Parts: sequence; C-alpha cells; structure tokens
Amino acid sequence: MDEITKKQQAVLDFIEEYQMNYGKSPTLKEMREHLRVSSDNSVLKHLAGLVKKGFIMKDDTPRGIKMLSSVRERLETGVETASLPLLGMIPAGGAALSEEHVIDHINIDRQFVPSPEKSFMLRVTGESMVDVGILEGDLVIASMQKQAKVGDIVVALVDGENTIKKLVKGNDGQLYLQAENPDYNDIYALRDLQVQGVVVGLIRKFT
Repeated sequence: MDEITKKQQAVLDFIEEYQMNYGKSPTLKEMREHLRVSSDNSVLKHLAGLVKKGFIMKDDTPRGIKMLSSVRERLETGVETASLPLLGMIPAGGAALSEEHVIDHINIDRQFVPSPEKSFMLRVTGESMVDVGILEGDLVIASMQKQAKVGDIVVALVDGENTIKKLVKGNDGQLYLQAENPDYNDIYALRDLQVQGVVVGLIRKFT
C-alpha cells in the first residue's frame, strides 16, 4: 500500500473506532464533526485518498464504507487490536539519519501495547544488538510514554542521528549508548542525546 498521510490516518482511525462501537460506518456529517472541519469536501478528499491507496472500500450511500478487515477480525476473534505506525528502518549497527514519515500501520494484540497512542514500531537493520536477541529484520515496539532508565534498550537521537542501543551511565555520570555486540562501538554524544522511546516489545517473522 502507498504511504498514508496523518489526516488520512485520523479519518481511518475514526472509521475503525466507529465501526467497532456501532457495527456500522459513520456518515459524512459524523466524520466532519469529529474532525472539526466545516466542509464536506476535505473529508471527501481524504476518503478518496484512502480508497485509492486501498485502505477502504465504499459506495455512494450515506454509510457506504465497507467494514474494515481489522474490524471484522476483531469482531470475529474477540481480540482487541492496536494499529501502530511503522516509522521506517532503525539501524542497529551505527547511527543513521532517522526516517520521519510513517510507511505503514501494523495491527497487533492490544494487550502487548498498554498505550498504543504513545507507541511506534521500527524495523531493525544491522547486528549491533544480537547479544540481547534483537536481530536484523526484527520489528521493535517502542513506547514514548515509558520513562527511560539506565539499562533499558532505547530508540535514541544522537547528535541528530537515530539508533537503537542500551542506555548506560558511565563512571563519570555521562549517559551513553552501548552496543550488545563486541564487534560494534558504543556511542557517545558529542552534543546531544535524546531518548525517543523505550523498547517494550519485539516481533519476529520466521521464514
């Protein structure tokens, strides 16, 4: 599927929530009121984009948006899911420029994500975290809500570059990022170290 915009995601999230709560799709008026926009045209534009990108199917009736597959699965299985944004490739083998945009959304069992609205996912590249079981190709779940502490595996921005490592405090009290592979160097910030999220879960696909 093509990349989804933030406004399109807001529309899609409302449709999913409404379908789960009422067993039917919202009307154009209900979507307009929820999004707090004055014109139907802006909502119709986002709906057209979602149709074009394959996220929804609809006809011309007032509640013509077809039941989302994520909603059907939850209703059939009784499992409540959360849709987490996949933000791109996160390196584990040396910092690299962070990819800011959402490239996909992935539904997972909500019980594994206590605060989905404050969580995101990233795909690991590199082998610097193999000694703690984080391998290339894994999807890590990171929480922006959880307070990072020494010893946590974190997603961090170091001097403007993004990486995943263990948060460690040196004897001098300075925080740095530790690789979990002896072949890789630890990372010390020259100017700034910002923790963007604490890794709270991992998804691995076996092929």
